Amino acid sequence: MTKISALLEAGWCFSIELWPPKNLESENKLRTALSELEALEPDFVSITYGAAGSTRERTHELVVDLLNNSPMTPMAHLSCMEHSKKELSIILERYKKAGVENILALRGDPPLNATVQLSQGELVYASELVELAKQVGNFCVAVAAHPEGHPLSLDLTQDRYRLSQKLDKADFAITQFFFNPQYYFDLVDSLRVLGVDKPVIPGIMPIVNLRTVFKMSELSGTSVPKEILARLQAVGANPDDLRRVGVEIAVDLCEQLLQAGVPGLHFYTMNSFVSTKEIYEALGLGARRSKS
Repeated sequence: MTKISALLEAGWCFSIELWPPKNLESENKLRTALSELEALEPDFVSITYGAAGSTRERTHELVVDLLNNSPMTPMAHLSCMEHSKKELSIILERYKKAGVENILALRGDPPLNATVQLSQGELVYASELVELAKQVGNFCVAVAAHPEGHPLSLDLTQDRYRLSQKLDKADFAITQFFFNPQYYFDLVDSLRVLGVDKPVIPGIMPIVNLRTVFKMSELSGTSVPKEILARLQAVGANPDDLRRVGVEIAVDLCEQLLQAGVPGLHFYTMNSFVSTKEIYEALGLGARRSKS
């Protein structure tokens, strides 16, 4: 298996995020998406981890299955929420034994429709999980970054400082989704001022459902610019038109990021291949990657 840090050192990366299936219907959807997305030859695939470890075993199974039966390099999400340090160590040991080398260390967030308050785990910050992962298995560890600041941060200055401390211990970062590229540029510039120059991969979420975008934007602290909202509302509720406009918005964003020389693009696929594939083709990423 290849560490993602080595892939980033070698050049530009294209990557995707997938969810472990929760039932037979979602499993079939994932299999279809995997077949289509694998053809795009992503450099790595991140697999999410449900709130409070609700998909712990499914995440582990999918990561190991991709490792053993796919050419794609998997990265397992792992969060501190409602886990003891011992539990996290056991999970990391299992990944180490299976040959998994890449981890995305997260503090953890509540589910989209949370009805109960989740308790903080024994490790309070993702930076502590980064340290633990390095101790247990010398993993390649990624962390999350919020271009507009984490929703729980008191201010952007504090957020950037905490991120710089976290990223200093990790190997690279992947951002939460955003729609204004200037937020990403400001984030990278502020990290450099703080002495951190590790790769920060921008996260891209194609818009296919307005309700989902609004809910996830609220949870992540991501704003939806008025001009983008107007374009989406102009096409109404027709899913095909909404996806078409969502793809156009994502392509424009990606073009600006690519022109600025970002280290890669990471797509939040929502276990669907259509929009990601359309963006990939519209950007000509296959040709761009062959030249890099």
